[in-house]
Amino acid sequence: MSILSTRVRRQFAYDGVEATPAAVVNAVRRENGVLGDTAVLRLADQVRDELLGAGPLAPLLADPEVTDVLVNEAQVWVDRGAGLQRAAIRLSGPDEVRRLAQRLVAACGRRLDDGQPYADARLPDGTRLHAVLPPVAVGGPYLSLRTFRQRPFTLADLVRHGTVPAAAAPVLEAVVEARLAYLVTGGTGSGKTTLLATLLGLVPPSERIVLVEDAAELRPVHPHVVALQARTANVEGAGAVGLTDLVRQALRMRPDRLVIGECRGAEVADLLAALNTGHDGGAGTLHANAPGDVPARLEALGMLSGLPRAALHAQVLAALQVILQVRRTARGRVLESISVLVPSGESRLISVLPAWTGTLAPGAAVLARLLTERGVRVPPVLQGRSG
Repeated sequence: MSILSTRVRRQFAYDGVEATPAAVVNAVRRENGVLGDTAVLRLADQVRDELLGAGPLAPLLADPEVTDVLVNEAQVWVDRGAGLQRAAIRLSGPDEVRRLAQRLVAACGRRLDDGQPYADARLPDGTRLHAVLPPVAVGGPYLSLRTFRQRPFTLADLVRHGTVPAAAAPVLEAVVEARLAYLVTGGTGSGKTTLLATLLGLVPPSERIVLVEDAAELRPVHPHVVALQARTANVEGAGAVGLTDLVRQALRMRPDRLVIGECRGAEVADLLAALNTGHDGGAGTLHANAPGDVPARLEALGMLSGLPRAALHAQVLAALQVILQVRRTARGRVLESISVLVPSGESRLISVLPAWTGTLAPGAAVLARLLTERGVRVPPVLQGRSG
């Protein structure tokens, strides 16, 4: 296949034409005139993947069960939701991985070479790509691809797959209906974005959702969504647009629900300010290994914006109400707990109080009161009943 791809590539270089699907088919037919139409079309698809797409990784990225594809030098690993496994695909060596990485990055308008040995980009289908070349990548090159799911999950899907326990689903629906502000927290690859996108699909169609993301990943099933995406600097180091700027722009776009895909920097101060000025029901994701780590994580982010500790805690308590903790386990990604943020004694610092951890927890009464105050029916699980 690599020999055929090389010959076809030379044809396009010589003719100076674009490698469209039809042009690739014609080029393959010229190279293999004895093949039938079905074989030519199959070969053309493979050659086009070699020329423009993900090459031998294309079948893995097309698999709806695959969430991550990782390449270590020439070994390929995949994650189908239950941990990493070696794939049956094996690349020829570091040179092939380097060519593949450079081609994918170049297709995104980015640069990857000895002068810029790493790149973070997004493929046209939404797949997130990260590549690192030697000598920075010891034993590399390394490729990391996070696939983009074309059809978002519904809450019923997450319950059926075991991500959300059936008893907790009504609580999530009530949180969205009551316009409580929440953060979906967890480690890398724990399913934070998936759960957030699913919950945004529960927002009434009469409301406008404004998304602010570092890289566009959220695709909620909702009729009125507008999205803003951060922009990195160009090769001259100019033109960067960060999340802080985008949050400020989003506030001028009449959002009913303001959502930050991931809180990771000074933009957390702007989000808290927005949620404290009448923008109920906002949401976002945050890296945290446990709900109890959330206050410290928010403190660290608040320091980046110069927000004093006491002011940060006061703003968080006024702006956010609920923490949804997800975790990656051996059986897949699961909603581990639902917690509420409450003041801790006279210090008025943030304290995280579990409301549901698979069973009724002390914070259930607090969450039930928040729902009642907003005219939303309290789910049976928060009242100590099974249904």
